[in-house]
Amino acid sequence: MMTEPSPSELIDSRIAELGDWRGETLARIRALIHEAIPQVIETWKWRGIPVWEHDGIICTGETYKAVVKLTFAKGAALDDPQQLFNASLEGNTRRAIDIHDGETPDAQAFKALVRAAVALNAASRSSRRR
Repeated sequence: MMTEPSPSELIDSRIAELGDWRGETLARIRALIHEAIPQVIETWKWRGIPVWEHDGIICTGETYKAVVKLTFAKGAALDDPQQLFNASLEGNTRRAIDIHDGETPDAQAFKALVRAAVALNAASRSSRRR
């Protein structure tokens, strides 16, 4: 009997199949997310999008021809002192970071943003429980 690959295995496969700067970027971002939140949960949604979760969605990692897009589910509610968000700025909920070939977001600022997203998820989760 064949077992379905885990979300982490599917993300490994996506990184390998990209085989270029996008795979390297996705792998680097994934490592930063794990450094920021060691207990992060990797999921695979919407027919092939890597998703990182902790008390809700933190962000997704979509890959396109010219960009790796990291969409933060509640990005509009997060402080972004380093101004990493550079896409999907017009909405009331999500914010995204578009990373192009040769770009690297500041690791410390990115990890701070991930931690802030997790704190926001935890806060909204505890307020729902009341």
